[in-house]
Amino acid sequence: MNKPIYLDYNGTTPHDPEVIAAMRPFLETEFGNPSSSHWYGVAPHQAVENARRQVAGLLNCSPAEVFFTSGGTESNNHAIRGTVLALAHKGNHIITSTFEHPAVLEVCRYLETQGFETTYLPVDGDGLINPADVLNAIRSQTVLITIMHANNEVGTVQPISEISAIAKQHGIVMHTDAAQSLGKIPTDVQTLAVDLLSVAGHKIYAPKGIGALYVRPPLTLEKFCFGAGQEMGWRAGTENVLEIVGLGKACEIAARDLDQNRAHMQQLRDRLEGGLFDEVDQIRRNGHAHKRLPNTLSVSFKDLAANRILEEIGPEVAATAGAACHSDTVEVSHVLQAMGVPIDWAKGTLRFSVGRMTTVDQIDHAIRVVVDAVTQLRAT
Repeated sequence: MNKPIYLDYNGTTPHDPEVIAAMRPFLETEFGNPSSSHWYGVAPHQAVENARRQVAGLLNCSPAEVFFTSGGTESNNHAIRGTVLALAHKGNHIITSTFEHPAVLEVCRYLETQGFETTYLPVDGDGLINPADVLNAIRSQTVLITIMHANNEVGTVQPISEISAIAKQHGIVMHTDAAQSLGKIPTDVQTLAVDLLSVAGHKIYAPKGIGALYVRPPLTLEKFCFGAGQEMGWRAGTENVLEIVGLGKACEIAARDLDQNRAHMQQLRDRLEGGLFDEVDQIRRNGHAHKRLPNTLSVSFKDLAANRILEEIGPEVAATAGAACHSDTVEVSHVLQAMGVPIDWAKGTLRFSVGRMTTVDQIDHAIRVVVDAVTQLRAT
């Protein structure tokens, strides 16, 4: 049985063969502790520091400004909690948006139980934040602004450099969750002008369970955990050398092949979008037409249920739903709600996300499968 065509690269990515090759020695022979001073610790220590340089190369920062985490969720947690706890003497106000990943929203909600206050900014119908809204939300007690670089569901890319400029003018720390944008669009921390940036390995063809956080000096965060002082003392614990090596190699590849991969993904995404819109009536795109990730397509099929479409296409195409329909309720994602997508459209929303391994033949087959499924469901 052939596997379904994989169009859920925003959910996770396969391991790049170069990443697997780079990791192999640390799975098979190089087992030493990178903190050990003897011979067995030398190669692992060098590998960790080389990976730090590779991540820094993708972000255009100093290796000393990068430390490793268990993934994007931990990076977001540490960036937000670590900042506001360290700066609690200055204020207790956070600015974010209604559009963020739960790894940001849930942290803010937790902090609200600890005496912090959060302003959740709206987005427009394309999912864009108005920088003027950020400016108007600033208070004397604001210590952190956290806005994602690109949305995981609809792909909309936010004006981070403009928001960062506002933050800098007011002496406020700026964080962005760049889990979805790495390897798809430029993520230069100097251009974005952010103080903190979160990285998730499994979104860029590295393993799950590894990530990184960029921290611009002289910002100092509260420690994430306590122990022997690894990762500059911010995140104690023996380093996950195997996966750190994988993340480093993935970042090297992402930097090396960014233009090529971006063009490839956009060509296929546009081919998929064009094919669906040519053959299906009552279909709409969600997210900005141009200011979006090159690989992401969120589409809604009016008056259909996303889970029913997925049931029909599931044997041949793997995608994700933007809404879950139950016997008497419809659960629409908070992203679609934030954009104000009408319920008769939102309930029939699917996200397709292509990747480096996606082919033209796969896209053409996926178009036919989805068109046939939608046609059949509307006929019945």
